[in-house]
Amino acid sequence: MGKGDKKSKKGKRTKGSYGVSRNRTKIKARLKRIQSNKKVSATVTTEAKPKKTSRKKAEA
Repeated sequence: MGKGDKKSKKGKRTKGSYGVSRNRTKIKARLKRIQSNKKVSATVTTEAKPKKTSRKKAEA
């Protein structure tokens, strides 16, 4: 059950192949879902955040 195992997800990733354990359609659906979530969160957080000012040290 490592990189050389053709039936495990890790082995499929190493070989670059797809199959039951690494389904191409499910991977694409997950990536599409992630991209749509990023677009939604980017449009929600368009407010300008105020810059933080650093405090000046008091001279001794």
